[in-house]
Amino acid sequence: MRRLVSNFAGGWPALGLLLIRVAAGAALLVDGRERLYSGQHLGLLALAVITIADGVILIIGSWTPLAGVLALGLSICDVLIYRQGPCPAILLASMGLGVALVGPGAFSVDAWLFGLKRIDIERLPPDR
Repeated sequence: MRRLVSNFAGGWPALGLLLIRVAAGAALLVDGRERLYSGQHLGLLALAVITIADGVILIIGSWTPLAGVLALGLSICDVLIYRQGPCPAILLASMGLGVALVGPGAFSVDAWLFGLKRIDIERLPPDR
């Protein structure tokens, strides 16, 4: 996973990335829930379940590069399949791709599992 994520930013940038992930994930959850309860055929219901799963994965910050690229693909599907206006899809696609390229930040499952670890090395006193 470390190869896929450029960094695990800490501090204020991590909080900003968390807010972007939560906003994009919440949009995916709401969109998937609406699609799930609309009673459409099986293929579109499967797409709704994938949308909900992607929203959850994006919010918790696990497999963030994959979840971000999947958000981009789901946004394109929204425009092509459901014929919605492109503005919300463009916003969600850019948020997903941005998080995929930058990384999830320090407040994520990816950072907890794959983040850089601190190793303390004690210095030995010089020989006298």
